[in-house]
Amino acid sequence: MAEPLIVVEDLHRHYEVGGETVRALDGVSFSIARGEWVAIIGQSGSGKSTLMNLLGCLDTPTAGVYRLNGSDVEGLADDALADLRNKEIGFVFQTFQLLPRASALANVELPLVYRGLPRRERRARAEEALRSVGLAHRMTHKPNELSGGQRQRVAIARALVGEPSILLADEPTGNLDSQTGEEIIRLFGELNVRGHTIILVTHEPKLAARCPRAIRLSDGRVVGDGPGSEIATLGAARVVHA
Repeated sequence: MAEPLIVVEDLHRHYEVGGETVRALDGVSFSIARGEWVAIIGQSGSGKSTLMNLLGCLDTPTAGVYRLNGSDVEGLADDALADLRNKEIGFVFQTFQLLPRASALANVELPLVYRGLPRRERRARAEEALRSVGLAHRMTHKPNELSGGQRQRVAIARALVGEPSILLADEPTGNLDSQTGEEIIRLFGELNVRGHTIILVTHEPKLAARCPRAIRLSDGRVVGDGPGSEIATLGAARVVHA
């Protein structure tokens, strides 16, 4: 069998705060295969934000193993982490994080600028990414000329343009109304059908229930791992599916 895209083994992340040790993650283990769509769900303080930072190579663990696409992440220097982020991970944030004075096309090109790709190739790939999220007709518009849903589609196109191994979405519908949020979730479903691996971090059970698989965290530990429709309703129950 092929190696999972993501392998997490006994992952710990501790912080020293006011002379006390805070165990934000306390022995987390799971794996994610290529092409999966997985929700990471938990309430505030559960450890999901810490886990997102580790999965996104924005932080390194105190102890344990994190392997992404065959690369051991723990212990990498900052430059190596930045390179891994740029090549392997596409980020989608709740607040979009678009450059306000740049067009949708220029915003989507940005990760490829950091890679040093020629302008013509950047432009062609950014145009294709925007077409893939249904924004072929809005490429020259700036963020303030776009609706919230369109801005999030631009952010998703930007995350996809570098052909990353995983799409990591942090509360991607948090700033959207329910109808627009539903459109974005349907888009994630379409992207997953096309083969994209998606990790969606959320505190909303309804959102986690839409994902084929969900991993629930509580007090820095995995307390549920299984079908999203089941794990979303677990609450704080410490039930783990095989």
